[in-house]
Order: sequence, then structure tokens, then C-alpha cells
Amino acid sequence: MFMFEKEQIIHDVGGVRIGGNPGEIPTVLAGTIFYSGHKIVTDPIEGVFDKSEAEAMILKQDEMSDITGNPSMVQIFSESKNAITRFIDFVVDLSESPFIIDSTSPEVRIHGLKHAEEIGLLDRAVYNSINISITTQEMSDLDELQHECAIVLAFNPQDPTIAGRRAVLDEGALELKKGLLPLCNDLGITKPLIDTATTALGAGAGSSAAFTFVSKTVYGYPTGSGIHNAPSSWPWLNEYKKLNKEAFKACDIASNLIIHILGADFILYGPIKNAETVFPVVAMADVFSAEYANLEFGLDPIKGHPFKRLT
Repeated sequence: MFMFEKEQIIHDVGGVRIGGNPGEIPTVLAGTIFYSGHKIVTDPIEGVFDKSEAEAMILKQDEMSDITGNPSMVQIFSESKNAITRFIDFVVDLSESPFIIDSTSPEVRIHGLKHAEEIGLLDRAVYNSINISITTQEMSDLDELQHECAIVLAFNPQDPTIAGRRAVLDEGALELKKGLLPLCNDLGITKPLIDTATTALGAGAGSSAAFTFVSKTVYGYPTGSGIHNAPSSWPWLNEYKKLNKEAFKACDIASNLIIHILGADFILYGPIKNAETVFPVVAMADVFSAEYANLEFGLDPIKGHPFKRLT
């Protein structure tokens, strides 16, 4: 547990504060819905899904947020323009949480962002993501939209080390000749959320996690990641879960504590169905951090923090 000497930047995204020193502001938790292979989705192209199941998951995440004090975001994944429009409309009708527009297709992401603008909810939208594969058309569209908030992915396919991740943010790599953070400035992205780009265990996962601390130390921007992807893609664990499903679930949930200890401000914790387990675990970690920061540095956690709500 520690405090950063670097000034820690705090962003307001749709009324949710993200950033700060450990123990100051609750960790923001984002569950993913409508992801590839999500059983509630029957037609990912047209955006057909089980509305009752989806509603229950979204409301459960909101409930856990209310109980613990950890703010939430809904990470909306889509494979098509039609689907992203339907998914966004469904989510925002149920929840006032910020939402992350996510897709492997830049055209779908941009379409989702434009739809958020059309319905007057651009302030709650987080673009996922600005990364090394950004296209010329995508840059042009983002420049026109001048959207404030985006996840900036520190993924370097040539170098998974901390130095490689910094290079992507500062200088660029491969065909991209400008760092992602300077590029954000060009595109009007004034609220970058740095994602340390979780890679598989044995392929840089350790450096990804450690970069959480480095990012906060060097840049001061809100930082986090989808750390659950490391155990989820671990061949040994996937084999072992055939014998012990609970071990897989324990590793998946507990992985979030690794980056929390290193100062993460937000966690993309994976399937939204895991909210009931993830929120108490991260809330507990927030209480530890806040109690330390309060006793040792006199830092007063904000109103509604798990430290004040659960102790």
C-alpha cells in the first residue's frame, strides 16, 4: 500500500469519478454483456437477446454497486452496427451507469459512439479503445466527434515489457508513428483511461499487471485492465477446472486483487454475471486501502466509499 508522488488525475465520466490515490475513490467495476459466446444472445448480428436475463444481470450489478459503494460501468460488446444500437438503448433504459462501447470492429465502435451522441448520452460513453491498430478512418471519425473519454490500450505486439507498453503510449510502434497519448490529445480525448493490456500468463501478464503501478507513477492517469483474461486464458487452469470448477472461479475473481494492490482505478472484471462475487472482493480491498491511507496519510475517502459504507 502506498501513495503516489505524481499528481493523480481524476476524471468524471457520467457522474462517476475515476482515478486518484489508493483509498481515495472506490474502484470502478465494469462487467461485460453481449460478449461473443454470451448465451443470452441468440443473434449477435441483429442484436437479438434474452431481455429478461440481460435485465436481471444489469440490475444486479447496479444493486451490488449500491450495496458496496463501488461505482459500475456496463461494458457493451457488439459484432454489428444494428446490434450496438439495440444494446445501448436497452442498457441506458435500465441503468444510469456509464457504458463502454466495445467491438473488434472500429466501424461498429464509431457507430455506437455516434448513436450515443444522437440520444444525448455521450457524456456517459467510454470508447474502447484507442490502440495500435487504429485506422485512418477511425482517427478521422474520432477527430470529428471530439469525444472526451476513451480507453487507451497499452498493447505492444513487438514488446510485452513495461518499456514496450510505455513506447506505445509515448512514441508509437509498428505502423503508428505517434504515441497513443499524444494522439489522444489530437483527437480531443481529454479523459484517457489507460488499459495496461492484459496478456496471457507466460506472455507478459506480469509486466501488464506491474504496468498499473508504473502508469500511475509516470502519467497519473486513471489506470486499469481486464486482468481476468490472464487466468481465463491459462491452459493449465482451463484443464484443471475439469476437475475443480471452483478453483477456476476463485482464480478468476481473485485476479482482480492483483491490480488493485498495484493501484488500479478501474477493473474490467469480465462477464457481468460475476458481479455478486467481484463487488464484495474489490470492496474489501478498497476498505484495506482506505483504512491505510486514512491512518497513515490522513486521506479522507469520498462519501459513499466502501470504507465508510461497510465498516
